[in-house]
Amino acid sequence: MKSNIKKMPLLLSIIFFIFFSCAFVFLYQKINDNNQKAEQKTITWKQESLRRDEMQSLNSSFQNMTNSQALLETHFIKSSDVVPFLNTIEALGPAVGASAEIDSVDTSPDGASLIVELQASGSFGAVYKFLTLLENSPYELNFLSMDIHTITDVVPNKKVTTPKWEADFKIQLLSFVP
Repeated sequence: MKSNIKKMPLLLSIIFFIFFSCAFVFLYQKINDNNQKAEQKTITWKQESLRRDEMQSLNSSFQNMTNSQALLETHFIKSSDVVPFLNTIEALGPAVGASAEIDSVDTSPDGASLIVELQASGSFGAVYKFLTLLENSPYELNFLSMDIHTITDVVPNKKVTTPKWEADFKIQLLSFVP
């Protein structure tokens, strides 16, 4: 019996060792499973985050394209927008001290452009500034003809004559959409 009592703690320690070893293996596998699930969820989260960032980038690109399209459309004149275009050209004259007047408006024979004849008058500097504003307008204009000449107005009470300049323009609006 004495030998049985000495073997009992050894047997208990082996049973505890096996029990704790099994518990360790079980818990280790659970931890590995949880780590794999966490890695998969992290990958899924990163993919969704990248997808969300891509959608935001596409939205901002779309907004930029919409703004660019609106800006581009302001450079083209539709047949329904001819009157505001002509008013804009006439408004350039008083902005520089010249008077501008539209003489005629017609479409080109092929119908792809608009031909405008206008007359500007004022001092030479004002007529020149008006010409510069026309050249630098956001519309694509082609100057078909231009005649700048002087007219002297004689005022009866004054001895000094003031030269007045007059310019006749014939321009073609190439950015016309019929």
